[in-house]
Amino acid sequence: MRKITVAVTGASGSIYADLLIRKLLAAKDQWSALSVVMTTNAREVWQTELGHTSWKDYPVNYYSTTDFTAPFASGSGQYDTMIIIPCSMGTLGRIATGVSNDLISRAADVVLKERRKLICVVRETPYNLVHIRNMETVTLAGGIICPATPSFYSRPQTLEDAAATVVDRVIDLAGIRIDTYRWGQ
Repeated sequence: MRKITVAVTGASGSIYADLLIRKLLAAKDQWSALSVVMTTNAREVWQTELGHTSWKDYPVNYYSTTDFTAPFASGSGQYDTMIIIPCSMGTLGRIATGVSNDLISRAADVVLKERRKLICVVRETPYNLVHIRNMETVTLAGGIICPATPSFYSRPQTLEDAAATVVDRVIDLAGIRIDTYRWGQ
């Protein structure tokens, strides 16, 4: 059973985090622990973009960005998957340079050093060379960069449908089985 950490940063794209948490909760038979850490900016962006504070209602374990006693702050906690969604370029830069100054960057460092799964759903456009090099560094360290770029071959009808094309891909990358549109099926 997977132990999953979801980190939400202050980049635009709260719809992705909201949808991911809801879909993971619907697949709770495939994980034993689901922990969430959100930055202060993430909460503000969530309220601005989505107009609600639904994250407060989800039955998951929440941790402060300053809580280094969280079980996923150490490899011995055996969390095997970390998804940063959306992942700000500042967060990505701190991970790429090994700066562990908050729980998100520390947990990402732990996942990489333990050779476990780190999925960074970056949300920025356009990329500058610093962003690209940080993505390269995280990739070379074993992380997965999954840009928050929707696909349209499934003909999404709503904003949430379009966001689901990214979230469903992230869930696939995390190794969770879900019923979703599959190319050619």
